[in-house]
Amino acid sequence: MAEQACASSAALVAALMQPDLPVPENVTGPDGAPAPKRFGVYRNNVIVSLTEALMATYPALVRLLGEEYFRALARLYVSAEPPSSPVLLAYGGSFASFIAGFPPLAGYPYLPDVARLEWAWLEAYHAADRAPPDPAQLAAVPPEQLGALRFTLHPACRLIVSSYPVLDLVRANRFEVDGGVEVDPGQRQSVLLTRPGINVILHPLQAGEAAFMAALAAGDRLAEAAGSALTVDPAFDLATAIGLLLRSGAACECQIDLA
Repeated sequence: MAEQACASSAALVAALMQPDLPVPENVTGPDGAPAPKRFGVYRNNVIVSLTEALMATYPALVRLLGEEYFRALARLYVSAEPPSSPVLLAYGGSFASFIAGFPPLAGYPYLPDVARLEWAWLEAYHAADRAPPDPAQLAAVPPEQLGALRFTLHPACRLIVSSYPVLDLVRANRFEVDGGVEVDPGQRQSVLLTRPGINVILHPLQAGEAAFMAALAAGDRLAEAAGSALTVDPAFDLATAIGLLLRSGAACECQIDLA
């Protein structure tokens, strides 16, 4: 009985997401007769709701693609990857990968990174709150042990490393749409997202700073992270990077690991 119910539910979800599938046999009207028109209205409402949720999550993409194209793309995504959670806020995390594999958009390789940055913004906005490291604790660390510090990044901290001007594209098409942002197509941009208070802050990073933050996120100690950064950028400034780490709210705790 349980297996039959699961199969019935799966058939219903599949029919909702894919208009080319027939209406499930157990969908009937008050008179017990098949109700394809009623189901069609419900199906359309579901797809429209999911599409609008994606539009709310990816406003920069909507502006870059145009609303009509975005809606058509969203319908294809909904059909290919229906939600696995009843929470609409949790839907759309794989949209960047979907765009990256969508042949008609192959000539616009920056779009997946725009999507990744917008999804990272949403994750940062809804992440849990954590207090920053205690300044007194950091000040008490002996200088010879600073390299052994291991930082835990804040739950809202996100890092996007791109080969495209992803930060300026999002700024120009989401946060500063009045035309005040100049986008250099040849520029590579990396972005650190933090939420020290209510608002998500986007910090542009140099290549070395991005490598430093990525190493910390991977669990490396301060000295190891600095080494990774210097490999990428010999001009990397550790003091500046630590200042950004603490000032931005990217870290929430630290400890000395002498192992």
